[in-house]
Amino acid sequence: MAAGGDDQEAIRHRTVEVSGGVRLHVAEAGPAAAGGAPTVLLLHGFPELWYAWRHQMRALAAAGYRAVAPDLRGYGDSDAPEGAAGEQYTALHVVGDLVALLDALGEARVFVAAHDWGAIIAWSLCLLRPDRVRALVALSVAYAPRNAARKPVERLRALFGDDYYICRIQEPGAIEAEFARLGTEQVLRKLLSYRTPGPIFIPKSGWGSPDDQVQLPSWVTEEDLKYYASKFDKTGFTGGLNYYRAMNKSWELTSPWTGAEIKVPVKFIIGDLDMTYHTPGIQDFIHKGGFKKFVPLLDDVVVMKDVGHFINEEKPNEVSEHIISFIKKFN
Repeated sequence: MAAGGDDQEAIRHRTVEVSGGVRLHVAEAGPAAAGGAPTVLLLHGFPELWYAWRHQMRALAAAGYRAVAPDLRGYGDSDAPEGAAGEQYTALHVVGDLVALLDALGEARVFVAAHDWGAIIAWSLCLLRPDRVRALVALSVAYAPRNAARKPVERLRALFGDDYYICRIQEPGAIEAEFARLGTEQVLRKLLSYRTPGPIFIPKSGWGSPDDQVQLPSWVTEEDLKYYASKFDKTGFTGGLNYYRAMNKSWELTSPWTGAEIKVPVKFIIGDLDMTYHTPGIQDFIHKGGFKKFVPLLDDVVVMKDVGHFINEEKPNEVSEHIISFIKKFN
């Protein structure tokens, strides 16, 4: 879909002030008024924006739903609070944004569909404020119960080493410098085209050359890429990277929820080529009872064949159908 084409005209945009004066850019489609059509809150991941949900927004609106997709704090046309690395991007901060957004929208409870970091935030929303969520469709990232024994970054470093991308991101400015060397479009090409069923490593010696030829996947057009790049050229990547830098702080702040269950109906969808589906131990957790133990209202797990990480963009029609068929159960 063209970034400025006819389909875009059905999507409305506005700014909503939420937690601590932070302003979120919000895209909406479907009925505008609260209290009529059920609302579906769509949460994007990294390195994406509300735009990642453009296909689902059209499908949801056509099915009679109100689709709401914010740029999360730090992304796109939303504010990017500053401070020590990651301190303004913990799970509590971002969930606070979402609760305030729902209040501003006049919505007591909503359906949620979320991908990648959006899914991580959605799990936190369900954990901290289950009263605001009717049901969740989580894409790519399964619920990770809090491990009281070890901070998440240290656990990942032990698994994958210092060059694992999440570990490399921890030092403020280092990855930003590497991304600046490569250029925004090249970074987005490399990330959006990644289909290796395994971890991403970004060596300190460099993540390739700015002149490397990186072909976009068929589901991302050059115009889509330019839309994403125009926003990240303006903001830089720091806002999105700060979510990774806040991982250990979120772990500290959520200590009271150690062992807690997710008490919201859930459908989980993942591609079999998704790097997250090949984290050591995750397939056993998903399929052999661990996931269901911590998410007792888990309704369905869908593994899509020959599909990578950016599942809602790679398979837009199928993902839209999965979302709509699931939330219809609760209408």
